[in-house]
Amino acid sequence: MHPAKATLVQDLNQKLNESPFVFVADYAGLNVIQFSDLRTRLHNAGARCIVVKNSFLRLAAKEAGLPDLGELTGQTAVVVGDKDVAAAAKVLKTFAAETKKLALKGGVVDRLSVTKEQIQSIADLPSRDVLLATLLGVLQAPASTLVRLLNEPASQLARVLQAKADKGDAVAAAPAATEEVAA
Repeated sequence: MHPAKATLVQDLNQKLNESPFVFVADYAGLNVIQFSDLRTRLHNAGARCIVVKNSFLRLAAKEAGLPDLGELTGQTAVVVGDKDVAAAAKVLKTFAAETKKLALKGGVVDRLSVTKEQIQSIADLPSRDVLLATLLGVLQAPASTLVRLLNEPASQLARVLQAKADKGDAVAAAPAATEEVAA
């Protein structure tokens, strides 16, 4: 293989190894403005889109130890990133629905092969931040319940004492009221 081509394959191999996900799409029919818009959206989601030759992608995926990416034909774009897989999948799903020209082929998530239907299911998941907030709420719920349970006996005692004090004030005020009426 020509040294320049080997360098391209090696660079692609490095990007595939660094990314927790790889999505493969056919971008035939997209014009330059649409493709630039796709790249901008993916960049905002923490991902990037790389146009590659199918033979280079096959070679780089094999060297990276990735599972088979399926049939690679046509104009192929690879989406990789280092952040939220759901965010990148949402961008691809939304963009494909808007343009009707981008076609997902499949991909790899955490070294497991995924179909285009599974990528669309990933896109329906909440974002990483929402999932972390939900997890934090679930983790905090037992702790707050425990604090309430530990605090409850003291609260009950305080309410009983307050009721007794209120009743004592009412009892003390009653004899004073009868003395005033008698006078």
